[in-house]
Amino acid sequence: MANRAVFIDRDGTMAIDAHYCSCTEDFKLYPNTARGLKILRDHGYKLIVITNQSGIGRGIFNEETLHKIHEKMINDLACEDVRVDGIYYCPHHPDEKCDCRKPKPKMVMQAVKDHDIDLSGSFVIGDMQMDIDLGKNIGCPAIWIDHGTLNYESSPDAIAADVLEAAELIIKWDSPAIGNRKKKK
Repeated sequence: MANRAVFIDRDGTMAIDAHYCSCTEDFKLYPNTARGLKILRDHGYKLIVITNQSGIGRGIFNEETLHKIHEKMINDLACEDVRVDGIYYCPHHPDEKCDCRKPKPKMVMQAVKDHDIDLSGSFVIGDMQMDIDLGKNIGCPAIWIDHGTLNYESSPDAIAADVLEAAELIIKWDSPAIGNRKKKK
C-alpha cells in the first residue's frame, strides 16, 4: 500500500527565511513547525522536505554546509519528537534551467519512488508561488503559508498562517466526515 505524504518547503515555511541561509547559526524553525509536523506524522503522513537551494549554484555556500544545516534541522525536530522521511534539494542557480528546480516535479517524483508515495493522498505546503505551482504540477492540493506576500497568480487550494494551521487543515480536509480531498476555501 502506497504512503501519503506532505511535501514541505524549508525556508519561509518550516524555518525563518534567512535569505540564503549559509550557516547553522542562521537556521531557526518557526515556533509551530514541529507541532504541525508531529500532527501530520501522527496521522500517517510521510514528511518530505522539498527545497530549492540556489545559494550553492550562486557560490554563497557549498553542499557540505547545506548538509550541516539539514543535520541541525533534523536534530531540532528530533528534540520535538519529529522525524522527516526525506530531504530533496535543487542546488542549481535559476539560470541553469535544470530539471529539478521547483516548480518542476523531479524532486517529488524521486521522493515518490524512494518512499512509495501515492500522490492522490498527498499535499504540498509552501510560502512561494513556485510551491503552489509545484502542487498543481503534481496534482496535489497546495497550502500557502502566508507571510503577507500572497498573490493569486496561481491560486492556492488553502491558506494558513503556519505549518501547524496547515497541518490542521490537512487533517480536516482528509477527514471522512468532510469527505476526502474536497477543495477547502
